[in-house]
Amino acid sequence: MGAGAAALGRAALVLLYYGFSIGITFYNKWLVKSFPFPLLATLLHLLLIFALSALFRALARCRSGRPRATLSWADCLRRAAPAALSTSLDIGLSNWSFLYVTVSLYTMTKSSAILFILLFSLLFKLEEMRLALVLVVLLIAGGLFMFTYKSTQFNTQGFMLVLCASFLGGVRWTLTQILMQKAELGLPLSVSEKLFHFHEAGMLLCLEICILFLATRLLGDHLSLLNWLGFAVCLSGISLHVILKAINTKGEKTLNLNEEASSDPDLELLLHHTEHGEEEEDVETIQQH
Repeated sequence: MGAGAAALGRAALVLLYYGFSIGITFYNKWLVKSFPFPLLATLLHLLLIFALSALFRALARCRSGRPRATLSWADCLRRAAPAALSTSLDIGLSNWSFLYVTVSLYTMTKSSAILFILLFSLLFKLEEMRLALVLVVLLIAGGLFMFTYKSTQFNTQGFMLVLCASFLGGVRWTLTQILMQKAELGLPLSVSEKLFHFHEAGMLLCLEICILFLATRLLGDHLSLLNWLGFAVCLSGISLHVILKAINTKGEKTLNLNEEASSDPDLELLLHHTEHGEEEEDVETIQQH
């Protein structure tokens, strides 16, 4: 009964995530048509987020009775400001692009953000250069080229806006990861898997497929066979990246567990006795033969 309730709760959260994520994309497209001032809308959006964050922060402090993590002005300007600036520009340019591009072209081009995340991860030495990463980059870039090549609804200005937003998205998430990994700032909980319960990046792939399908059905976006093939190639690159990250994460967890076990004297003594017992059993077996 408990497992069933947990599964239903998880399914409900996934549906809510899909509904809000897909809805915000189509809502932004509708809003920009009705209110063609995307940068002003972005400013109001960020101000609202700031006010709500301050409210929830105050409520959490009152409920727990403990002070929240606070950054000094030096840390805000030197570490948090670059991530905040890239975030605001990413959102602003993304909303601006809706004046010129279709939802399908926006979705496909915005997926190239993972390409820039990889590049900046290599630049800041968060990732190591591997042949598999080169393949990921080629698949995503090639798929994006196929998707936009001779597209009937292609707009150069809008495409460049989304591409710049994707570039800034790479800067944004890389800087955010670096910021959250600074233990002395007291922010690791902000990206904790225990807080968000989100560790299946494959959900994002399904989300892109849903948005493209709805864009063709509801908004009349036209996609040729070459466009769909390009989408499939790009999707394969993103899937490969997700698989590689999952394998690396699993390997890192296993390595950490081994290191913790080797540092624990009780576990080390237990392992020693186990290995010693196995050796004695092997000797007895040889003597019997």
